[in-house]
Amino acid sequence: MDRQTTPELMHENDVIDLLIHQHGLIRNLFDEVGRSQGKERQEAFSRLVRLLAVHETAEEEIVHPYARRKLIGGDTIVDNRLHEEEEAKEMLSRLDDMDVTKPEFAEELERLRAAVFAHAAAEERYEFSELKAATTEAERRAMALGVKAAEAVAPTHPHPGTESAMKNLMLGGPVAIMDRARDVIRKAMGKPESGES
Repeated sequence: MDRQTTPELMHENDVIDLLIHQHGLIRNLFDEVGRSQGKERQEAFSRLVRLLAVHETAEEEIVHPYARRKLIGGDTIVDNRLHEEEEAKEMLSRLDDMDVTKPEFAEELERLRAAVFAHAAAEERYEFSELKAATTEAERRAMALGVKAAEAVAPTHPHPGTESAMKNLMLGGPVAIMDRARDVIRKAMGKPESGES
């Protein structure tokens, strides 16, 4: 997680509140990327990439499997969310390799924004509201702890094709280590974490 957002999220003890709060942070980061230029845009975009990557990984590892088991029609609800997540990861992956100063970056960013906002709205309406009704406070607290733990070790860049708990658990550790090492090396070299090298 982005170190600027982690402290305030540590106080979120209900998984639904935690994830909805992160959706708000994601919306704010999209706005920041949209209004920034140059190095500030690259930095804001790097924070957005990281937040989206860890947020989706944690949902895929913790929330979606629980929703599959707990909700009536859980398989359909989760399958729809995973399809949306895969499309968004593919867009984010393309953006992650683009120069943030190019016009095509802004165009692709707007497509991603629309997809992510639609996905978040669908999650909140179809998955989170049902989970809130079907779970106890203790279950939601336990899931929140699981989400926080998953985010602490999640990959920091999008990896389309890993939209299941099993794939995330099998591939997530090595991929996260590579992502985090790449981020540290790029930072040490004075290069942005994503986008143009």
